[in-house]
This record gives sequence, C-alpha cells and structure tokens, in this order.
Amino acid sequence: MKADIEINETRAWVERAVIGLNLCPFAKAPQVKGQVRYILSEATEPAVLLACLIDELKRLADAPEMSVETTLLIHPKVLSDFVDFNDFLGDIEAAVERLGFEGLIQVASFHPQYRFAGSRPDDLGNATNRSPYPTLHLLREASIARAVAAFPDAAAIFEVNIETIRRLGAEGWAALQRQCREDAAAAAEPSPP
Repeated sequence: MKADIEINETRAWVERAVIGLNLCPFAKAPQVKGQVRYILSEATEPAVLLACLIDELKRLADAPEMSVETTLLIHPKVLSDFVDFNDFLGDIEAAVERLGFEGLIQVASFHPQYRFAGSRPDDLGNATNRSPYPTLHLLREASIARAVAAFPDAAAIFEVNIETIRRLGAEGWAALQRQCREDAAAAAEPSPP
C-alpha cells in the first residue's frame, strides 16, 4: 500500500540518515524503544493538516512518555512547495501557543526541499533537514532538555551534521535516499506464506 511505503520510507530515513549518520544523537533511544509514532496525514489543504497537527499535539501531550516520546506527522499531499511549508510554520507556532503547549512540545520541520536561510538550493548542507516527504516532528521539551544535558556540546550538532553530509557528498546522499526507497518497497511487500 502507498501509505505503508510513505511511512516505511520515512522510517528508513530515520534509521539510515537521522540515526545512521548520527544527525540527531538523541534519536536512537526512542526509535529502539518503539516510542516514535509515525502518522500519515491524507490532508490536501493546510487547514486540514493544521487540524491533524492539533490532534497529534494533544495526543502526544496526553500519552505517557514511556509509550510515545515523539511523533512524526508525514503529509505528502499538502505543502509540497517548501516556501508554502515554511510559511505554514507560523501557523504551527500559533497553534502550539494557543493550546498552552509552549515550553512542553515543540515542532521541528523536515522537507524534501528544505533550505536553510541564506543557503543556496543546491547546498548539500540543506540535506540535514531533508526528509522523503514533508514532515512535522513533534517533540517533548522535557525529552530535549534531558538529551541536551546528557550531550556535552549540543550546540555543535548543527555544524557537525553539515560536515557529515558534505563528507558523504551528493552521490552518497543520493545513494542513501535510494536505499530508503528500496527499504520502504521491500517492507511493503507481502510476506511469503
């Protein structure tokens, strides 16, 4: 099924890029413990996506941390243009504040066309935030605080990530993306009887 492929490709990206390249040193533990919730939104309009995001924010806030530490909300049918996606982030911040989750939950953004302010579109450093599909990552602030406290130089992660991607190179990044697609297709195939 297509939904399985989208979730499986995102899961493979987390495994191969985020954890495999150590782009986020805090990601492995919740992934291994099964505390990452992968949700596929079928939204085709930003307002519908925002409603889905609000539901997921509430669900994460209500869930015991031991069962769900973080949520990845994958939305391939809406905000495929990065400029529109980036503009939508203001609506997300307003929703988090309106719900009273400021300081409790934050939302990180990932997109296939992600571009850091001031960078060129072809700058390979942008790949540190490039996911297979537009994705919103809901994180508990308490989890972030614990992880940062345990990591000696959390401020250096950004620069280290860009160097990691640049060392990998464009061909290496393309190969990793191909592997994620292949992993997703293989995981979606029915098991033989």
